[in-house]
Amino acid sequence: MSVDYEGITFERLGHASIRLETDDGLVIYVDPWGEVLADDPSDGDVVFVTHDDMDHYDPDAIEAVAGPDATVAVYEAVDTGDLALDVIDLPHDGEATVEGLDVRTVPAYNDPDGDHLDEDGAPFHAEGEVIGLVVTLEGTTVFVPSDTDFLPHHESITADVFVPPIGGHFTMDRHEAADFARSVEPDLVLPEHYDTFEPIETDAEAFADELADDGIRVELF
Repeated sequence: MSVDYEGITFERLGHASIRLETDDGLVIYVDPWGEVLADDPSDGDVVFVTHDDMDHYDPDAIEAVAGPDATVAVYEAVDTGDLALDVIDLPHDGEATVEGLDVRTVPAYNDPDGDHLDEDGAPFHAEGEVIGLVVTLEGTTVFVPSDTDFLPHHESITADVFVPPIGGHFTMDRHEAADFARSVEPDLVLPEHYDTFEPIETDAEAFADELADDGIRVELF
């Protein structure tokens, strides 16, 4: 299923892999993962990677979606030595220009005093391991926070389209994501990172209904 917003088509390929295409034909992938790719489209103009978990950084999947002149932009903390493509490094917290697109990177992690911890009591995603992305496309801001909790520094961010994880366990759950969405004040919310496997199964319809009560549009794409 795809969703259109202001000349941009959004498609969730599965899990946390998304594809965006503008009316001008610019194709963007975020965190492509081979487990959810149906084929080798080779049409991507820009490929973004937010961190090095296997379901977000997959060199084979990146090469499968990248077009012949693709720009691959990867969080600078990721070791891309096994990727047979040139890479632009994205900062932990800052701004970059990628193929003419304005990109803001935002720290993403699990609160060490929160609930999303492994069996040793450590965050699944420690500070410094993950970034979120705020990408401006033809005047539309798209915020992909990636694998994170809703954190205090997120409260300053607004966007037109918000693409949060909602599955819980490794990331915020649907209740946190709903609070996060209210803070971002988007026109459209497109949830991801849920129902791929048992620990992140959730009630996406309930998430959509909760935000609908606040007048926020959610599409389960």
